[in-house]
Amino acid sequence: MKIAVTGKGGVGKSTLAAGLALLLARQGGRVLAVDADPDANLASALGLSPAEAAKIVPIAEQAALIEARTGAKVKQYGQMFKLNPEVADIAANFAVSHGGVDLLVLGAVDRGGGGCACPESVLLKALVMNLVLHRQETLILDMEAGIEHLGRGTARGVDTMVIVIEPGLRSVDCARKIVRMAGEIGIRSVDIVANKVASPTEETFVRNAFPEKELLGILPYSEAIRRGDIAGTSVLDNCDPAMLSGLAGILGKLEERHAHE
Repeated sequence: MKIAVTGKGGVGKSTLAAGLALLLARQGGRVLAVDADPDANLASALGLSPAEAAKIVPIAEQAALIEARTGAKVKQYGQMFKLNPEVADIAANFAVSHGGVDLLVLGAVDRGGGGCACPESVLLKALVMNLVLHRQETLILDMEAGIEHLGRGTARGVDTMVIVIEPGLRSVDCARKIVRMAGEIGIRSVDIVANKVASPTEETFVRNAFPEKELLGILPYSEAIRRGDIAGTSVLDNCDPAMLSGLAGILGKLEERHAHE
């Protein structure tokens, strides 16, 4: 399976991505979790300590790697460089293993117009395309609020884009924009997961927000998840039964769907 998780900042994308990745790893599956959000939080959600997470150098900051693969210096303008750099070995060489999950942190292009055709951006886009289209293990992409790392060339390889929402109009408005953008590049399946739902009224709100879609899952507001975040433990280490059941239900639906495709 290739799953891209996105949504407005703060809705719980990393919570869902880490929960699914860790559950799959507990089942004995091979899982590559990719943090493609510039505000990288996936390492802590997977349970890496601050010291362990601090040792990870995002791919976008690996100047020697970028220069070797693209043939151009980083942070310099007006250069010629390879548009199809070799990236097939990057996950194997730079991913960090924790809790049975391999974690690869992409980072962000540190310049105005980050989507520009600069060596860093070209390498990241080529890497994501390779991960989506050619890797065999389950891939979970924790993305920023949008589809920045996905293009038409990779869209056909994503089994589903899961948009995480919380009870609130700003979250819903962001999700609707992502649904539109996903359709524009040809992503075949878009799912909605509601997170931090604290009452029947909030559940009704999130269900009514997308009446044309059956929600993939509804996750409750969880004090245990909040405490685990403060303590620096993984999403599953302090997961209460309701949250664990919700995560397992979402994963079960995704696996069942994938088995029939």
